[in-house]
Amino acid sequence: MSSAFVKEGEARHLKDVAPNIGALLFFLRVENNGTIIRDEKIYFSQKHGRDVFELSDGLAYALDDDNHWYIILDL
Repeated sequence: MSSAFVKEGEARHLKDVAPNIGALLFFLRVENNGTIIRDEKIYFSQKHGRDVFELSDGLAYALDDDNHWYIILDL
């Protein structure tokens, strides 16, 4: 379903996704119109002090101190 047809206030945000990799992958699949996103590399980053999840969408994700997902822009 295109986000153009989602009513205001019904859109999901990355920060609202449950703090596990399965929930993140499902969220990204829905957001990308069914395109399957896979985990490519998972490792602990000394720079960021947390686990980093590099995915097949070309982005890296991590959980912040409040267990909300965010995109890491500076690997």
